[in-house]
Amino acid sequence: MEQENLKTVRNDVGTLLNEAQDLFREAATATALKADELRTRGMALLEDAATQAQAMRSTVVASGKELVANTDEYVNRNPWRAVAISTAVGLIAGLAVARSCGR
Repeated sequence: MEQENLKTVRNDVGTLLNEAQDLFREAATATALKADELRTRGMALLEDAATQAQAMRSTVVASGKELVANTDEYVNRNPWRAVAISTAVGLIAGLAVARSCGR
């Protein structure tokens, strides 16, 4: 669900940016009155993009908090399993670093 929301927000922001680029191209050749209208539309697009970015940020923060809570709960329920997993990850990372430094 959240990944669908992120994809939707990402697509919306991309669309807004494309529309803004079109407006700026059009503004380059516009008269003063038309330029004012384009500037107003451009500002509205930028405000929409900022709103979409804030929505994406909120979704990411909420997902991160949920992940932290789930991880904390798992570690509290399975402390020795968490230690074993952490040790394995550290060992694999250490082997990967040692291997890359040895080349």
